[in-house]
Amino acid sequence: MNWLQHLPVLPIVLPLVAGALLLFLPQSRTLLRPSIGLFSTLSQVAIAAYMLYRLIRPQPGLLEHGVEVYVLGGWVAPYGIVLVVDRLSALMLALNAAIALPVHVYSLARWDRVGVHYHSLLQFLLMGLNGAFLTGDLFNLFVFFEILLAASYGLLLHGSNAVRVKAGLHYVAVNLTASLIFLIGVALIYGASGTLNMADMGSVWTTLSAADRTVFEAGIGILGIAFLIKAGVWPLNFWLPSAYTAASPPAAAMFAILTKVGVYALLRLGSLLSQPEAPAPFSGPWLFYGTVATMWFGIVGMLAARQLSRLVAFSVIVSSGTLLAVFALGIDSAIAPALLYLIASVPAGTAFFLIAGMTERLRVNTVGETMAPQPTTYTAFMAGEPQEPEAADNELDEVGVAIPAALAFLGMAFVSCVILTTGLPPLVGFLAKFSLISVLLGAAMDESSKDAWLLIVSLLAAGFAGLIALTSRGIRSFWFSGRTTPRLRFIEAMPVAFLIVLCVTMTVIAGPVMEYLELAAEWLHQPDAYIHAVIPATESPL
Repeated sequence: MNWLQHLPVLPIVLPLVAGALLLFLPQSRTLLRPSIGLFSTLSQVAIAAYMLYRLIRPQPGLLEHGVEVYVLGGWVAPYGIVLVVDRLSALMLALNAAIALPVHVYSLARWDRVGVHYHSLLQFLLMGLNGAFLTGDLFNLFVFFEILLAASYGLLLHGSNAVRVKAGLHYVAVNLTASLIFLIGVALIYGASGTLNMADMGSVWTTLSAADRTVFEAGIGILGIAFLIKAGVWPLNFWLPSAYTAASPPAAAMFAILTKVGVYALLRLGSLLSQPEAPAPFSGPWLFYGTVATMWFGIVGMLAARQLSRLVAFSVIVSSGTLLAVFALGIDSAIAPALLYLIASVPAGTAFFLIAGMTERLRVNTVGETMAPQPTTYTAFMAGEPQEPEAADNELDEVGVAIPAALAFLGMAFVSCVILTTGLPPLVGFLAKFSLISVLLGAAMDESSKDAWLLIVSLLAAGFAGLIALTSRGIRSFWFSGRTTPRLRFIEAMPVAFLIVLCVTMTVIAGPVMEYLELAAEWLHQPDAYIHAVIPATESPL
């Protein structure tokens, strides 16, 4: 038996087994628990890297278009459950594993001990994320969404305090509502089309009767609202800044990829419903203008934010808005640069949240950083002036040894993340934005597209606003009087350095990376190829 054929299911099974095993281990096993979590995470990194390699250099067993379909139980689609590994899903798996490993290592400094079951929650979150990227049908997408959301509830409340509980309640309420909307949309789609397999939906929805077509489009519209909530699109993202700011640094760092699950779902399903008469929310100008409004909401939030973690949360909103605006514009040649922007912005956001946790130790006698009462105005909401999250008792322990190089490391890491986030040269963030703006300029010149000009202006404004806001925040963090030498551990600095080196590596090998992303984008433009790969020309076992 060739065990490599079972590789696609391992990113789901490994964290499931590890998370379940960790639940039965007592909290006193302080060495064994993180070791199991580390082994599971390292295994996921290795599996994701190998899947990526197999798609870069196709091996026997892959279909001619570069996709592998794993059929659970031997029941072929659309009747059985299938996992689909193509270039986009493999890219998202690798991105998820690449940020999970440094987050896990960072948390070992102390954050895994401020509450119970941290490692189990992290593994279940990874299981949900991996499953969402791999699944080929809507119902299991809903299941994996619920798994990752349930784990994220626990991670947000990990080391609970008043501020985290309040933000967590908002986060739970909004996402439960989104899950209900998701389920209603799935029910309508199944009632109208008789299938929840995404490939099968892509082939049958155009053949539905007028009545069924109306119900199907209503279901797609409702489903799209759920995806937009999870992607953090304005005005459905009011919950995000407070939740991400209140979370502990490693939890917030993992949350940097959660909004991209909604983006991925919209892109995946939108590519399969890409005909000119595609139903909302995958066509029409309203999606473009809504996502541009999301970018500007994030821009204003970055300029108003008083806390680094809150500023980074708004930058996550800007990145989601940017990606969806590009996809909504419908310029095929812009998809590959947008994917490059995706794989640059997620590690940068992850590193920034980790840095925010370390720079909090610099906030001693900071001018103008006194506690403020809970705001009630919109301006205060954007600025994030409510009291800082109360630290749990075991979050206040001294960490590491005070060394002169600690401040230099934090400063260099901060500057690197600013360069990545704002799209300044010479790192991969600049390459992504430059290539994206180049494509948009070509479309604006050739087609006189006002929408392309609007997106160009929004991209430039986001970079400029981010530079102003982050520079101001950096000055307050590193140049204020009364600053003390921070106390860091190598185990905290190493994950941030890893993420920055990862982005530098992508800059160095930008050519091969773009070639891979162009192939992934080309695959998205060929829904028929995806459909024929997933739905075999064989008889159903029913």
